[in-house]
Amino acid sequence: PIPGKLIYRGIDLNDIVNEAITKDRFLFEEVVWLLLFGTLPNKDHLERFSRILESHRELPDGFPETMIMNAPSPNIMNKMARSVLAMYSYDDKADDTSLENIIKQSINLIAELPTMMIYAYETKLHVYDHKSLYFHYPIPGLSSAEHILSIYRPDQKFTHEEAKLLDLCMVVHADHGGGNNSTFTTRVISSTGTDTYSSIAASIGALKGPKHGGANLKVMQQLDYLMKELNDPSDDQEVLDLLRKMLRKEAGDHSGLIYGIGHAVYTISDPRAQILKKQSHELACKKGFEKEWNLLCSIEKLAPEAFALEKKSTRRVCANVDLFSGLIYRMLNIAEDLYTPLFAIARVPGWCAHRMEEVEFADRLIRPAYRY
Repeated sequence: PIPGKLIYRGIDLNDIVNEAITKDRFLFEEVVWLLLFGTLPNKDHLERFSRILESHRELPDGFPETMIMNAPSPNIMNKMARSVLAMYSYDDKADDTSLENIIKQSINLIAELPTMMIYAYETKLHVYDHKSLYFHYPIPGLSSAEHILSIYRPDQKFTHEEAKLLDLCMVVHADHGGGNNSTFTTRVISSTGTDTYSSIAASIGALKGPKHGGANLKVMQQLDYLMKELNDPSDDQEVLDLLRKMLRKEAGDHSGLIYGIGHAVYTISDPRAQILKKQSHELACKKGFEKEWNLLCSIEKLAPEAFALEKKSTRRVCANVDLFSGLIYRMLNIAEDLYTPLFAIARVPGWCAHRMEEVEFADRLIRPAYRY
């Protein structure tokens, strides 16, 4: 067991995050460039790239009305996948799998998907919840995180601190190697020689599952349950006893799981969880969520003990990225419907980078052996 590390194209994630914090910069756009092209952009590259992303945030004429409003969905991930597939019809070179064209399609989707996500959510509110409908146009000069908050909130207002925290969430979710389920889906679909839209839509479908991208919502439902059931959330013994009951399927959602704990790769620590834990504390105190933040820290501390006692196992388990990301979204007043879609928005650059690599260098159909 060792402390976890996450490396983006040779650069430690912690170094990227420290740059964002110490220099007070939005880093998601630079991470997108890094994943797609292999190096960090210089100032000129970054300015030009940011302008290109801005220019593609507005959806094609008629797209919101015909593809989103006329075919609403109660699930935003479902609508995002269908919207990505629909973009095929707006691309004259949809089936061109040359590297240059895949890069172009990737950049377009990275820019367009946040707008698709918010418009799909607004349509869901309007059709299914009978709420007022807001379709804000993109504002020039904003980072990706600022753009999302500006078109999500009815008054389009947000603080710099809020946008920076959302940017940080997007940075830590941008990629996680080729073995995670949705990225592997990208590679499997891409290996068939099909188009970019089919590949990314399939990955959104993979991330939709509660065992993958939907886990951050499960963490928040679990947190609400614990806050309600515990007489004293600061009592470690009481928290430990309830966690043990959850593992025995006697409490919680009776799944036998503690959401936000455990990972297929990390043992001592998930670097993404540690980053979000540290950077969310100040906002939690400021916005009145300190009790919830402290309880998440207690879960992080006590869950490994609960596992050891109940499972009789020496296997190390640690908090994963989902433990703190849901609380951050709640503190930003982001609806639960958007927790997993935001994960997808952040992960698209990683999917696209893996697709580029698979198509350009592998050129072999993935056909795993499978024991039934």
